[in-house]
Amino acid sequence: MNTRQMKSAARLYAVQALFQMEASGQAAPAVQKEFEDHRFGATVDGDELAEGDGALFRKLVDDAVNWQSKVDQMTDRALVATWPIDRIDPTLRALFRAAGAELIEGDAPPKVVISEFVDVAKAFFPEGREPKFVNAVLDHMAREAKPEAF
Repeated sequence: MNTRQMKSAARLYAVQALFQMEASGQAAPAVQKEFEDHRFGATVDGDELAEGDGALFRKLVDDAVNWQSKVDQMTDRALVATWPIDRIDPTLRALFRAAGAELIEGDAPPKVVISEFVDVAKAFFPEGREPKFVNAVLDHMAREAKPEAF
């Protein structure tokens, strides 16, 4: 597995971990350890899960926790007024938190971050309109987080 695939897997795992943290009330260190010990490269029902970039995974989860208030505010501004962040699907909320953290603190260009997280949305919602929604919201968030990149 190449570096790009490992980074993509780390982004997917970060969204799953943030979702799990919100649903279960678990703290980041416990969830991060569980993912690194039991998900990265594990075999489940005969299918091998991808190996993730552990450093990027930990950074995304930590930054999403540390910057949650700022990211949630950015997300609220990007959403239509009738859809505050607490009313959207928890998977999308986790995705916006991971992506927002990477937009604020990450090194990847905003267009790469947007593309990667739209792909994550496609993995969770292969038949839905969510990937287009994610693209629009993240584009708005990226323009706020890194206006110099546009």
